[in-house]
Amino acid sequence: MSEFREQGMSYDKTRWFIPFVCLLAGGALIGVSTNLAKYADEIDLTPLAFLFWSITGASIILLVIALLRNELPPLNKRSFEYYLVAALVSVAGSNLIFFSAIPQVGAGFVALIIALPPLLTYLGALALRMERFNALRAFGVAAALAGAGVLAARKFSAPDASVFWVLLALCGPVLLAIGNLYRTLRWPDNASPSALAPGMLIAAAVLLGIVSILPNFSLAIPPKAFGPLALIAVQAFIFAGQFLLLFLLQKTGGPVLLSLLGAVGAVVGVPVAIFLQGETPPEGLFLGASLIALGVVLVTWGGVKMATLSTEDI
Repeated sequence: MSEFREQGMSYDKTRWFIPFVCLLAGGALIGVSTNLAKYADEIDLTPLAFLFWSITGASIILLVIALLRNELPPLNKRSFEYYLVAALVSVAGSNLIFFSAIPQVGAGFVALIIALPPLLTYLGALALRMERFNALRAFGVAAALAGAGVLAARKFSAPDASVFWVLLALCGPVLLAIGNLYRTLRWPDNASPSALAPGMLIAAAVLLGIVSILPNFSLAIPPKAFGPLALIAVQAFIFAGQFLLLFLLQKTGGPVLLSLLGAVGAVVGVPVAIFLQGETPPEGLFLGASLIALGVVLVTWGGVKMATLSTEDI
C-alpha cells in the first residue's frame, strides 16, 4: 500500500511538472512579445505587418518541427474548422487588437489585462457546465474584474485617454478566453500539440493576409532596414515557442491553468515596459494589479481544492 502511494505521489509530481514549466516559459514569452510590439511601432513597423510576418515565420518553424517529428497537421473537415476558429480568436484577432492598442495605451496596460483570461475562462466554463460553481473562485473572479475596472477607470480619466483604444484592448482577453474554451472542447481526436500548432498559425497568417486587402492596411516592411527584419525574426521564434508551449499546456493542464499564461506574462511584461522601455507605470497599478493577482490566486487555489476533493471522492 505504501509503495503504491509513493508511486502515485511520484506520478502526480511528474504530471504537474510539465504543465508548470510550460506555464512559466510560455508566460515569459508573452511578456517579452508584448514589449517587442511596442518597439516595432518605434521603428515604423505597422502592427499588421509585424504580426503577419512573425506569424508566418513561426508557422514555418513549427511546420519543420512537425515534419521532423513525423506529426503533420491533420487535414480534414474537423481540423480545418479547428484551425480557422482557433486562429481567429487565439492568434489573429486577439494579437492584432493587442499589437494595435499597445502604441495607444502602453505595453504595461496590455500586459496587465492579458492576466484576465483565466477569470473569463472560468466564467465561460461555468456557463458551459465544464466547471462546478465554487464560492472561492467566484470571489476571485470578482476581485480581478474589479482590478481591471480600476485600471480602465484610471485610463479613462487620463487627459490623453482614448476610450476607443482602452475598450478595444479589453476585448482581447475576451477573445483569448473564448479560444481557451474552444480549443479544449473541439480538440481533434488523436492530434498532438506539435501537429495542431502549425495548422493554427498557418490559418492565422491567411486571415491576417486577408485583412491586408482592406484600405489603410499594409504588409509592407520599411525598405533597406535591417532592424525590422531582425525584430520579425526574433518575434517569429518567440511565437513558435509560445504557441507550441500553449498547445502542450492545453493538453496537459486544461483551459483554466492554460489561461494563467497571461498572469505570468504580466509579471514579466510590466517590469520590462517600465524599466527597460521607460513607460510611465499605469495609473492605479498597485491596486489594480493587486486585485488581479488576488483573483488569479483564488481562482487557481479554488481549482486545486476542487481537484483534491474530486480525487478523494474517487
